[in-house]
Amino acid sequence: MQNDERKRLPPITSHLLALAVCGLAVAICLPLRDLLELTNIAMLLLVIVVFIAATLGRSEAILASFVSVAAFDFFFVTPHLSFLVSDVQYLVTFAVMLAVSLITSHLTTRLQASAREALARERRSHALYALAKALAGAMSIEQVVERVGAFVREQADGDARFFLTDTAQALHEFPPPGVPLGLDESIAIRAVFQSDVADRSCCIANPNGLDMMFPLGGAMRRHGVLFVRAGAGGRPALRPMLEGIASLTAIALERLRFVDIAEASRLETEAERLRSSILSSISHDIRTPLTVLFGQADSLTLAGGHVTDEERDAARAIRDQAGRLNQMVEKLLDMARLQAGQVRLRKEWQAIDEVIGASIQMLDNALREHPVKVTLAPDLPLVAVDAVLMERVFFNLIENAAKYSPAGAPIAVVVAGEAEGLVVEVRDCGPGFPPASLPRLFELFERGVAESAIAGVGLGLAICRAVVEAHGGRISASNLADGGACVRFTLPSAGEPPRIEPELTDAAGVGS
Repeated sequence: MQNDERKRLPPITSHLLALAVCGLAVAICLPLRDLLELTNIAMLLLVIVVFIAATLGRSEAILASFVSVAAFDFFFVTPHLSFLVSDVQYLVTFAVMLAVSLITSHLTTRLQASAREALARERRSHALYALAKALAGAMSIEQVVERVGAFVREQADGDARFFLTDTAQALHEFPPPGVPLGLDESIAIRAVFQSDVADRSCCIANPNGLDMMFPLGGAMRRHGVLFVRAGAGGRPALRPMLEGIASLTAIALERLRFVDIAEASRLETEAERLRSSILSSISHDIRTPLTVLFGQADSLTLAGGHVTDEERDAARAIRDQAGRLNQMVEKLLDMARLQAGQVRLRKEWQAIDEVIGASIQMLDNALREHPVKVTLAPDLPLVAVDAVLMERVFFNLIENAAKYSPAGAPIAVVVAGEAEGLVVEVRDCGPGFPPASLPRLFELFERGVAESAIAGVGLGLAICRAVVEAHGGRISASNLADGGACVRFTLPSAGEPPRIEPELTDAAGVGS
């Protein structure tokens, strides 16, 4: 409600006041009855009607019009103190006076109403502008909700409630509700949120007032629904203003969402840049002393009799640990180069079994207690890969399978052909991946078990993903139904592989 409406007098009081003003005007004009013409007295009474219309309202002005005409006839037209008319022409005067009074009161009240409406629109415009400025400076959803709720209470005499979406696009009231809504309101809110029509707002009348719901739709997504209970005095005329409030709220929520996305992207970029710098600097600075340490320890293990058995065992342990640390540094270097884009693939047509065999040979010590079974589909085509990088992929996958499998457990490498290329699976008989870590297994420094006695820094699978994706393939991890883990990746075919002609043999069976 507007301030002017709150100050209006009760109807009975205002009508009695109109009668009192008419009586006062008649009392003032009575002493002038013999001094002024009747037309002048009629004009004075018309002025009183206009004054009442401008100050009290239309119905009071209509009442004053009839009372003024009756008082003019009773007190000023002969015979006095009687409603009898001595001259029929006075009837025309009465009719014209009444018509002029009614028309004047009507125009005056319309002018007053228009002025009040224009003033109310101006106040709402200033208030909306102030709200827009306040929302532009809001730094959180809590501030948006607080400022919009205060605006609705002040300007619409209502109560605002917000139903916003979470990351899964499910509606939840924010902040948590004090009094839950009824079933009808909840259904209406969900319908407004999901509706695809142009005007998706909704109004519901209830004994406590008028419920209005407005969607909070941004440029990229819907953020929720604004629910306003306008109270017993709520009117549909408030709807345009509330639609503007909903639009401003949606813009503010959209801005906050983009700010969060930009900040997260900036932090992620900074973290990746810092991580790459650390990887590059540490790996290069550590590689040289590690090589020296490995060489010195290896020399001690091969030394003659002047080295005791205990010293030789200690040197052998130092050499093995230095070699393991050197492998970690190699992984750091590989990851740093892959992330920096400094690695160019040198693709050549390769037989996949030869690449697997080279990787298994490099893992001679690690596979001492794990038999590896390689299963190849018949007639596998050659595949265009960078053999060095692909050997690193098989090396990391088979090494991981060996580290996380119990002693004596076999490791299976299965290669099958598809229309798009080759599909490779590396399976083990270990405990499998923790289900919670499956979505993050291929990220940097991510390990299946964070606290584990098994050595590693969580780079092997990240390197595998980078190499496979550089070849245009995809990689994923899963747990087998009968136990164990499985890493599966694809290598797409790139063109038509060359044909391998069989060797010709002479009569003695010797190749030419």
